[in-house]
Amino acid sequence: MDIKSFLDSTYLKTAEQAGISELENNKLIVNFIQEAIDEKFKLVMVRPEVVTLAKKMIVDQNSKVTIGTVIDFPKGNSSYTKKINQAKKAILDGADDLDFVCNYEAFKKGNIPLIKKEILKCTQFVIQNNKTIKWIIEVAALNNQQIIQLSTLIKNVVISNFKEDVYPNVFVKSSTGFYKTKDNLPNGATVPSIIMMLENASPLPIKASGGVRNREEVMYLIRLGVKRIGTSSAKLISRGESEIVSY
Repeated sequence: MDIKSFLDSTYLKTAEQAGISELENNKLIVNFIQEAIDEKFKLVMVRPEVVTLAKKMIVDQNSKVTIGTVIDFPKGNSSYTKKINQAKKAILDGADDLDFVCNYEAFKKGNIPLIKKEILKCTQFVIQNNKTIKWIIEVAALNNQQIIQLSTLIKNVVISNFKEDVYPNVFVKSSTGFYKTKDNLPNGATVPSIIMMLENASPLPIKASGGVRNREEVMYLIRLGVKRIGTSSAKLISRGESEIVSY
């Protein structure tokens, strides 16, 4: 098994979030993209404003690494039209995968029509542009019943409106990695949440993201059936090492 083919090597911090200067963060980003190219990861996941840089570096080095970015990140509470506009620019800049934050707060408030329309319209746009979409449901903000319900809702919208050959390009993803939890509880992928997603979003593929930082966790998630894994520790994981780092 080529573990690298599962890894979305991820760096989404701003300079402020990283606690460093803009210059230092920019250097870190360049090195991070170069690492993805050198290590031949499946994908490098960066903020929208970094997509153009990533595309240039990848093209200049004739690399096969694909580019992912986040849409309406990390809150997900913008209108679907704003999300599509963000996605449109990202695609023009060179993005291949677009990880949309679902409006999970609207879902929790019971605004199901809004969520259905968001899922439909944004998915239609991305698929029409021959790209991959991943819906981040932010499991740390949901209880078990809500994880099941939202995973099922996304699945039902997709299977009701798209042909089967589209399914592999519409993921349900666990987390942004930036949600603030109470009492320092996990804010990313957990085994119970991933199992609920796998059981209720199938046949759509699952991406585990947030807090995945060692090879053993990755291998276990792959055995469960996860198709993609977002991590800021991709190089260490691919080499069988681990390190506690912040997302």
